[in-house]
Amino acid sequence: QVQLVESGGGLVQAGGSLRLSCAASGRSTYSMGWFRQAPGKEREFVAAISWSGIIYYADSVKGRFTISRDSAKRTVYLQMNSLKPEETAVYLCAATTNLIITTTQGGFDYWGQGTQVTVSS
Repeated sequence: QVQLVESGGGLVQAGGSLRLSCAASGRSTYSMGWFRQAPGKEREFVAAISWSGIIYYADSVKGRFTISRDSAKRTVYLQMNSLKPEETAVYLCAATTNLIITTTQGGFDYWGQGTQVTVSS
């Protein structure tokens, strides 16, 4: 089993920045990622990083969001800059013990509870 605990969400004005963290415990994980879900909308992929450092971003966040990981701390981070009101959502951390990085929900085995990000206009 893998446990994921997110932190760093909050309220920020449009154009502002937030840094999310996700700490993993339990089994080793090879890829970790972030998804988000706004009220009444489908959960969508944001970013993912593999154990070897391969990174994927959703087109909508490229150039503004940065995913990184500290393997020693088993923690993944999501630095979010130039936030927009439409990015208000619950941000969820996900992890997989598979070696192949994925950007789909089904490719992740473990999920955190999520952290709320609210971007005011």
